[in-house]
Amino acid sequence: MLKDILERIDRRLLAVGLAESKAAKLAGLSDSAIRNMRRAVRNGKDQGASIKTIEAIAPILKTSSTWLLDGTGNEEGDYHRPSMLDIPLISWISAGELSHQDAAIHFDEFPTIQAINLPEGDWIALRVSGSSMNKISPPDSIILVNRADKRLVANGCYVIADEAGQATYKRYRPNEDPPFQPASYKDTPAPKLDGAIKIVGRVRRSIIDM
Repeated sequence: MLKDILERIDRRLLAVGLAESKAAKLAGLSDSAIRNMRRAVRNGKDQGASIKTIEAIAPILKTSSTWLLDGTGNEEGDYHRPSMLDIPLISWISAGELSHQDAAIHFDEFPTIQAINLPEGDWIALRVSGSSMNKISPPDSIILVNRADKRLVANGCYVIADEAGQATYKRYRPNEDPPFQPASYKDTPAPKLDGAIKIVGRVRRSIIDM
């Protein structure tokens, strides 16, 4: 039950010395993820928690997802220590420049954000503006882009750029024209891009502040 899971989460928060919002953000979740669980319990919705959420937060709490879910096993047993990456938070203009082979961008000039448990890759972060992808990434959220992953997968999300260096973030829909489409709650047209389209990288995570 969700109430029991929350009790175990609180126990581990105390053990590792983290506030619930900080722990959730380190796990790549909304900073209100645990608070939303508490709200669900108060509203009588004590039916469990998302496995994905529990698996994300367990390493931060230095425990296992199994222990958080049902209390079985060793509380401080086998868990995967999170790997931390400092990822440069660059501008959309710079993202467009990355589509050119001769682009020379010094990432040490940009601020960084921390992310955990990402696969190997060549990562950049971008802050989203506009509502064209708000079904996935609302305005002012941050997307993590793997520049080493340019393979097109249906319904995958990508940062792309045209020959003029104009960069945008869209979902790949190979059966639509054009194939890079918005994912918005609003009636948003597909982008108008000039010339050949180049893939900057695949978006693999969206970080949302609530």
